[in-house]
Amino acid sequence: MSVRIAVISGSVRNGSHNSALAALAAARIAAAGGEAEVIDLATYNLPVYSQDLELQDCPPDARRLKAVLAGSDGVLIATPEHNGSISTLLKNAIDWASRPGEGETLVTLSAFRGKTAGIMAASIGPFGGMRALAHLRQILGTVQMMVVPEQLAVPFADRAFTAERALAEPLPNMILDGLVARVLEVAERLRP
Repeated sequence: MSVRIAVISGSVRNGSHNSALAALAAARIAAAGGEAEVIDLATYNLPVYSQDLELQDCPPDARRLKAVLAGSDGVLIATPEHNGSISTLLKNAIDWASRPGEGETLVTLSAFRGKTAGIMAASIGPFGGMRALAHLRQILGTVQMMVVPEQLAVPFADRAFTAERALAEPLPNMILDGLVARVLEVAERLRP
């Protein structure tokens, strides 16, 4: 059975650099023999997390997102940088997926605990989303994921991609290949 990695872009903007990065990662996962499960957050109706909403009736799409993540061996996330952190969209999705389901406790974290995570960012600024990556690493560690040390930050993203939405320069391509390989390797080792 091949390793299944959920690939998420923290952006739903048309022409998103992070969605392009996520698509490249998904293709490389498949080329390396893994299975990429692309999660398009635009297809999930996730209200801003509130415990009141959760206790009334957890939104069906929150349960759907959690089920997809629970069925994966790991995640590879591309996040934009919004005011020095990850997007609200991405944080909200992580918050909903971290909530306990039927028969689970607050610390079960069945969508995340013990799984592998890889992180990457593309930003039009000179640092490539490094501040967002630091926050994302912390958040994923808090939900008990093993975040691999490799990461990809793509600066000046408005000119880092070709017209076909591929990475234009060799270095980010090499880093992406290494990140994908490490996520697949660690996810396979941690799989029960």
